[in-house]
Amino acid sequence: MREIDRAQARKRAHERGIYPAPLNEGRSRNMQANRRADTKPEVALRKALHRMGFRYRKDLRLDLGDIKVRPDIVFTAKKVAVFVDGCFWHVCPEHGRQPTTNEWYWTPKLRRNMERDRRVNAALEAAGWRVVRLWEHEALDTAVAAVVAAVKPETEHPSETSGKD
Repeated sequence: MREIDRAQARKRAHERGIYPAPLNEGRSRNMQANRRADTKPEVALRKALHRMGFRYRKDLRLDLGDIKVRPDIVFTAKKVAVFVDGCFWHVCPEHGRQPTTNEWYWTPKLRRNMERDRRVNAALEAAGWRVVRLWEHEALDTAVAAVVAAVKPETEHPSETSGKD
């Protein structure tokens, strides 16, 4: 879709009250710059996993009946789906906050995001997938450890092997 067509569609949606008009042009540019994929925390996690020798698919669409989902990182052979969730968009209990502007729009939208996350988790688990959900603020080593534990659950902890001959 051309930029002019997008701008006209946004203007019509604002006029119909489907979603709020931006407070100013700067805010509009800021919101349009938010990425759906390849966020900084996601890229850092992928790079760390790749350096460790893990191979994966990124942003792979999985069709689960009526639900279509695009995990950030997918280990197809192990059936592990990894999501790196943004604190605002997925309402992090530690950093998420209630919107103070246009709350009539944002509060239901964020609630729908949380409900969608629950539906996606249930659909993936019902299809035999392991789901790893990480917050964008989590330390990289913690995130890597969570993914490794899901991808290689059969790996013994080093302390469990010590003392065995």
